[in-house]
Amino acid sequence: MEASLLDDLDRRLLDILSLNARISLKELAQEAGLSSPSTADRLRRLEDRGVITGFTVGVDPAALGYALQAVVRVRPMPGMLHIVEKLIQDTPEFVECDKVTGDDCFIAKLLVRDMEQLDSILDRVAERAQTNTSIVKSTPVKRRLPPLSSGK
Repeated sequence: MEASLLDDLDRRLLDILSLNARISLKELAQEAGLSSPSTADRLRRLEDRGVITGFTVGVDPAALGYALQAVVRVRPMPGMLHIVEKLIQDTPEFVECDKVTGDDCFIAKLLVRDMEQLDSILDRVAERAQTNTSIVKSTPVKRRLPPLSSGK
């Protein structure tokens, strides 16, 4: 979906929702300068077009007891690609994973309670893949929307 297919009101709605996905329809309409029915219709069309794919909740991993975050680059051994992919998918502490080009096949984000848990998970993966792990110190840019305007 090209950003050029979004008009200014669509971009405004997405900007508002990116800051607070729990905003009421009435408040969203007021902030966007639209009526509630018009806002609801625009949201439905954005969902139908696949621009909005869902609404989510943000949580603080530390508040749930996950003291460490790690980025793990994974290079499966020959013939192990699908097995390693399934292992990552089946390990709930892997909260995000991208299949990438280059020397590594996967770059994954892992949340763990302590170093012992990190070692345990990495040991299971290391039976089938080489890993390179970096501990996340901070997140200067949290997940956000890409620019919604074409920049022209």
